[in-house]
Amino acid sequence: MRDYTRAVEFGDILSRRRSVRAYERGDVPRQVLERITNAAVVRAPSAGFSQGLRLVVVTDGETRRQIAAAAAEEELVRQGRPRWKADAPVHVVVLVAESDYHARYQEADKLRITGGRELEWPAPYWYVDAGAAMMLLMLAAIDEGLAAAVFGVTDVPKLRDAIGAPEDLHFVAVVTVGYPAQGSPAVRGARMFDERRKPRAEVVHWERWGEAQGANGGGARARPARSGRAHRR
Repeated sequence: MRDYTRAVEFGDILSRRRSVRAYERGDVPRQVLERITNAAVVRAPSAGFSQGLRLVVVTDGETRRQIAAAAAEEELVRQGRPRWKADAPVHVVVLVAESDYHARYQEADKLRITGGRELEWPAPYWYVDAGAAMMLLMLAAIDEGLAAAVFGVTDVPKLRDAIGAPEDLHFVAVVTVGYPAQGSPAVRGARMFDERRKPRAEVVHWERWGEAQGANGGGARARPARSGRAHRR
């Protein structure tokens, strides 16, 4: 059992966060997958503790091929894109039950706050929570020596058929997980993303919209973390 009481330098994990789409062949141990999915399920925020997150962990090769087909992988390969989705040893399909949120916010303690009516959601928090869970899942994978990436699908019904997902669950994304292939670079160099990164002043505002001056002068592009890698895609 991994000792999670030890001191962990978050920056070390964050510096390795990038999208990796080339994996070693071979299985990821079940207990490792249990730990990284547990990080998403237990540690991710959940609005009102609605707990709408649903994960389907897929290691079966044929099912992974069907999920990749739902993402039109063969068509992308014909366009010159690399084949990697079906080859990833693990797919974690991220789904969310919107109904769990509506049910939770129609309970008495929530209705007292909103005057007897369910709140008008300013943002669909079922997706917000799912995104937070995905990031925790990926960081937990990195902590286990794994790598991860994310892809979407263009044919949701085909995905549902592949994994047997109920109609009332919203599809969010597929997270691929595996041990990174030795010597394989990230799909694109971090330097190119640095050159394309929007100026910090365009992204981060201070106190009010349009106020970009931060404590260290907010007009410059975001600075790299200590390792120079924490900001990679």
